[in-house]
Amino acid sequence: MQIRVMTLNDIESVIPLYVDYYNNYEDGCWTEATARRRIQQVLKIEDSYSLIMKDENGEVCGFVMGYYKQYDDIVGYTLEEILISHKHQNKGLGSILLAELESKVKAEGASCVELQAVKDEMHERYYSKAGYCDAKNFVMKVKWFA
Repeated sequence: MQIRVMTLNDIESVIPLYVDYYNNYEDGCWTEATARRRIQQVLKIEDSYSLIMKDENGEVCGFVMGYYKQYDDIVGYTLEEILISHKHQNKGLGSILLAELESKVKAEGASCVELQAVKDEMHERYYSKAGYCDAKNFVMKVKWFA
């Protein structure tokens, strides 16, 4: 496996993976255009840091996107997306990619990795195994417009 920094030049190679995974396994309704916009938004954020994972044949297996966020006394890393293609899941690649990300952002001075995740059994198992827990001092709020 090859893991390297993901750039804007990688967007076209990850769009098919993004659309396939979220539409076929997460009941999404992504198009190439909406996926492109989402990925560009994250990659263009100031202090963005993302990684891409490819197999020995150069095929994209997955990626992780996020950015550093300054607080008053610490720098945190906000993980926006981690995605492993369906055919590469359950092989430990997500754990490898997440561990690589954690190592890199810690070395750059981040004090933590924060994220929002779907509250289901798969995500709970994955993140718990990696040492993540529910924040006790934050609650996600949303206001939907009709």
